Amino acid sequence: MGIDTLTRHAPRSAPSLDFDHHPLLAIWEVTQACDLACQHCRASATPDRHHGELDTDEGFALLRAMRDLGTPVVVLTGGDPAKRDDLEALVAHGVSLGLTMTVTPSGTPRMTDDRIRSLVRAGATRIAVSLDAPDAESHDAFRGVPGSFAESLRIVRAAREAGAQVQINTSVGPHNRRALAPMAALAGELGVSLWAVFLVVPTGRAGASLLMRAHDVEVMLEALADLAATAPFDVKTTAAPHFRRVLLQRHQRDDARGMLRDVDERGVVRGMRGITDGVGILFVSHTGEIYPSGFMPMSAGNVRTDALAAVYRAHPLFTSLRDADGLQGKCGRCPFRRVCGGSRARALAAWGDPLGEDPLCAYQPRDEGHG
Repeated sequence: MGIDTLTRHAPRSAPSLDFDHHPLLAIWEVTQACDLACQHCRASATPDRHHGELDTDEGFALLRAMRDLGTPVVVLTGGDPAKRDDLEALVAHGVSLGLTMTVTPSGTPRMTDDRIRSLVRAGATRIAVSLDAPDAESHDAFRGVPGSFAESLRIVRAAREAGAQVQINTSVGPHNRRALAPMAALAGELGVSLWAVFLVVPTGRAGASLLMRAHDVEVMLEALADLAATAPFDVKTTAAPHFRRVLLQRHQRDDARGMLRDVDERGVVRGMRGITDGVGILFVSHTGEIYPSGFMPMSAGNVRTDALAAVYRAHPLFTSLRDADGLQGKCGRCPFRRVCGGSRARALAAWGDPLGEDPLCAYQPRDEGHG
């Protein structure tokens, strides 16, 4: 799992968050084990837990390191976090440190209603569940297990009843790109706080057949912006930071002049810095490897041997990802490079270079650098 940008409304000029010092979000893959067989699984999950997973004490130490780094929000993901018997203890320890804790269970019977209530009592403020279609047939086919759709709906409703905020995650590809409107309607019916739309990155089990064309991505993002404008919940994208560009173009365009407001002397758009791989986010694998995101399996160290803060703040991989002027191709020329930056994970998958251009962005920057 990874997170780019979040808001229903495009931010206007605002000071950048200090993502060079600490991320907004830290994601810990507490296990790779999962009983689903999803076509796009980043983790290439299997049913059994790995013998080298971080144990409970190591998990407590990791949560303290995340707190000391200055990260306010921690997501416990997988695989399926419900595979761990110490999940409530991990949540409670994070809460005791002042962290906001989110859990992302898989849509299986393992996450019982009692377990949900137990997690909420431990202090989990949000439960995030994947729903990839508005109907059981399509969702279950994508997730590889019959009944997953019904289990996901049950988890959402039980989490709301227990008092947690609820988020649904939707991975979008050619198989469901036309289902955005009914998915948004379902999100509204479920009373979610956030709808997270993931653009597939070819890593793990995800192959090229799950990728959309750049033009279709642009059409999808415009449709998503239309839905976000009136939705009763927040909308964010993951691995599609160009959603920020679409929103900024809509909200900042001065029709009288036909150009964007709030640009600096070089024509670069000012505004809040976007969250993408290694920028405002970090990911720790089940065995402690430190990645810029779950979709970018390039290790910059391991929490068993390296200081988390030092890796995030100073490792060349992370510092290069935070240097928008170091991006290559059209991403490097784009006036939106500071508020978008493109998917670095997809650039790595496509070109073998995390600083390359995002192949699924249709925007063509003008030579003079103005949007």
